[in-house]
Amino acid sequence: EGDAVIVPDFTFFSSGEVVAAVGATPVFVDVLEETFNLNPALIDEAVEAAKGQGLVPKVVIAVDLFGLPADYPAIRDACEKHGLLLLEDGAQGFGGSIDGKLACSFGDISTTSFFPAKPLGCYGDGGAVFTDNDEWAALLRSYAVHGKGSLKYDNVRIGMNSRLDTVQAAVLKTKLAAFRGYEFNAVNEKARLYDEMLEGLPLGIPCIPQGYRSSWAQYTIVVSGEGERDAIKEQLASKGVPTMVYYPKPMHKQTAFEGRCLVARDGCPITAHLCKSVLSLPMSPYLSAKEARLVADSLREAMGC
Repeated sequence: EGDAVIVPDFTFFSSGEVVAAVGATPVFVDVLEETFNLNPALIDEAVEAAKGQGLVPKVVIAVDLFGLPADYPAIRDACEKHGLLLLEDGAQGFGGSIDGKLACSFGDISTTSFFPAKPLGCYGDGGAVFTDNDEWAALLRSYAVHGKGSLKYDNVRIGMNSRLDTVQAAVLKTKLAAFRGYEFNAVNEKARLYDEMLEGLPLGIPCIPQGYRSSWAQYTIVVSGEGERDAIKEQLASKGVPTMVYYPKPMHKQTAFEGRCLVARDGCPITAHLCKSVLSLPMSPYLSAKEARLVADSLREAMGC
């Protein structure tokens, strides 16, 4: 309580939920329209806003949305300027990289998810935490097993049951080999196919900055607005093409955060626009060229092109 944590406004609920769960205040900032990720230029403003409310800025949570790492060089500079820790929410980013440095290695602590829809998924729920800090690593291992000390039944703090199930670990051990061996390259090839097939359509396609690689948790397009998106979604469904909207509501407008968060005075206009205009297309290493063509042709028809 009394701490402030800077979080992008365009992300899944859990990125801010973990902040409020311990009594701290999430400070939501806007994202870059080209990458969907946190805008590093807004961190200074968020720090000042938090201080203006008597809060102590402590952490930036950056999210590797849809598989693309956030702009960690710029975010790290801002963190060092203000003495902030950096937590990388790599739930969708596992496998991505910046100039060869892998996602989930940028934060003081980084996390990822092994939920089935993620780039590396198990058959249920699972996840991992990464840090170079040995003291924190020991603390995390303790928290994950009911706050244990040196022995399982020597409980030195209040923890939780957050162990990865052995069956899921076995699944992940096999799937990791496939992910490293061919799935990551295959999903990037499918993204390239989409880029080619959707060229010329009046919509925004994902932008991958120079030196970055995405793990393509989602392939997300941007259309003109909610009306067009709903019409496209309905028409694609009629062709047997499933789509999803990630995410339909800005974080700072979630009911759970009412009276428990801060947001820029002018709101987060890019997030507001994206929430009304993003649409994620079918994406998988195993998507065939024929299926990708069906998606692209159905989308072209839906847009009258």
